[in-house]
Amino acid sequence: MKVWVKLLVGCVLGMGIGFFLPNTETVFGALEWLQKLALGIGRYAVIPVLVFSLTVAVYELRMDDQFWPMVLKNFVLIVAASFFVIFTGIIVTSIFSPERIPIETFEQMEAIGLNPGNNVLELFPSNMLSVLTGSGIYLFPVCVFAFFLGMGLNYDRNYSKPVISLVDSLSRIFYHIASFFSEILGFMLIVLAAFWAVQFGELLQAKVFRDLIILLGVFSIILCFGILPLFLYLLKPKVNPWRILYGFLGSAIAAFFSGDINFSIPVLQRYSKENFGIRRRSSALSLSLFATFCRCGSAMVAAAAFIVIIKSYSYLRIGTLDLFTIGFYAFLISFVLARHPGEGAFMALAALCLIYGGGEHKAAYLIMKPIAFYLIAIGTFIDVMLNAFGTYVLARTNGFIEEKNLVHFI
Repeated sequence: MKVWVKLLVGCVLGMGIGFFLPNTETVFGALEWLQKLALGIGRYAVIPVLVFSLTVAVYELRMDDQFWPMVLKNFVLIVAASFFVIFTGIIVTSIFSPERIPIETFEQMEAIGLNPGNNVLELFPSNMLSVLTGSGIYLFPVCVFAFFLGMGLNYDRNYSKPVISLVDSLSRIFYHIASFFSEILGFMLIVLAAFWAVQFGELLQAKVFRDLIILLGVFSIILCFGILPLFLYLLKPKVNPWRILYGFLGSAIAAFFSGDINFSIPVLQRYSKENFGIRRRSSALSLSLFATFCRCGSAMVAAAAFIVIIKSYSYLRIGTLDLFTIGFYAFLISFVLARHPGEGAFMALAALCLIYGGGEHKAAYLIMKPIAFYLIAIGTFIDVMLNAFGTYVLARTNGFIEEKNLVHFI
């Protein structure tokens, strides 16, 4: 059975179970615990496979003098995609404006901050090896470690050759370990989809967020299954965009129901290699950079939700300059969400309320707390699809790909 079929069956079974489960405190608590277990299993092998694969990728690209050009191309594509997705989402939200949400009174809580300064400090701990013993949530320090290790392997091959062989072997070993966990993610999705369905069933009963739910759902589908594939027609030679979508379908399913970038990385790695023959030197670098910096899907969702919040607080029309300002802040925030792989959209929304909303609205993000899981799911879904498309486009345009027959897709 193909991986995407296992994931699809898992999410269908999970949603079926979730919609029939009573939404009691006991059931909710049990599903929440199971969700944490499922996410932990899905992220279990991410750190080792990422650090060794990225180390080899840096080393090989450096050997061919292609490392910095590839980094530059990745960032150009990330910036272009972020600008397009965020401002397209804001325009769509302005045109098809969701209804206002009744304002409830919340106790003023301490505003959530992204703390980019502290995040930068964590990149360079006193002991560089300590990044390998962390929780596995914040992957950017691990990527920095892999960068320096890959650079170091280029120092003198007479000394580094045994280490290169060891790192290459470890990369392949942990890839197969991660592949095993990607095979059983269908069972994990039963839990994740059930928990998602329980929350969504309660949300449907409220009917308060109906317009925003429909807007974000329809826009994300059109964007990922319609607009983004159209850009693939620009590639030479021509490529069938539906073939690419089919090849990454399992990643989309895993991203939506987990709401976690790190959970989706093992699936993305397998699809990149086994469906499209993307070489490790390209896929490891692109997957790492996109997972760290291309969080524009989460930022766009946060911007859309923030526009609804502003309209709920005031009947005044939001001007063009205000929309541009919200988009600009969301654009900047999208690059500093690396520490929040599983709650990016809600953290981005909280940051927008703190930066743009001022003192009286800094806790306004709490209005969206009942719908937080849905915002996170949509944001992560878009983030992962952009990661998939970006990885494929960069590998194809730089010759790091070996096309495979559709019948061999996993």
